[in-house]
Amino acid sequence: MSVLGRRALAEFAGTAFLVMAVVGSGVMASRLSPNDVRLQLLQNSIATGAVLVALILALQPFSASFNPVVTLLERVLGMMDIRTTLGLIAAQFVGGLTGSVLANLMFGLDAATLSSHERAGTGLWLGETIATIGLLLVVFGTARSHRAQRVAFAVGGYIAAAYWFTSSTSSTSFANPAVTVARTITDTFAGIAPASAPAFILAQLLAAPPDSS
Repeated sequence: MSVLGRRALAEFAGTAFLVMAVVGSGVMASRLSPNDVRLQLLQNSIATGAVLVALILALQPFSASFNPVVTLLERVLGMMDIRTTLGLIAAQFVGGLTGSVLANLMFGLDAATLSSHERAGTGLWLGETIATIGLLLVVFGTARSHRAQRVAFAVGGYIAAAYWFTSSTSSTSFANPAVTVARTITDTFAGIAPASAPAFILAQLLAAPPDSS
């Protein structure tokens, strides 16, 4: 398998498992704590932060962005070419959708059901941009400080915290276009209505500087 093939496979698998963790833990939390949204959010945030640490540690030798915004910024910084960028982003989106389908099936739900959870408003969109900016600061700040081995713990901790301190992540975490799209096909705790997704994705993309090359 080519280097790009291995990297794309890592991004596919990592994004798939990330979405499975987000959606699956949301379903489990709703079933275990049906009358306590605060406890559901706590359970969902812990599971998401923990799986991010594990996945980044496991896949970092190959590729462990799991996020098109991170990959786009890597392109802007000259860390990869256009072909690699497009290949990895495609793998992230396909992986995310696969993860959502598998999570639905694991819990006895239809493979794909459009979400009815509408999320909209300037406060939510601002929160999404801030959440994504913070994620990029954590990822690239930690990596550039010659502590790349700590990226997994920094990202996992940040995302778990972002569930709580940003408005856009109230009831789940986004800051990721591939994950956002994947969550449109699950009508569960972590879902987002398809009509709400474009504004969230635009807010996420605003966090990354344009490619001036």
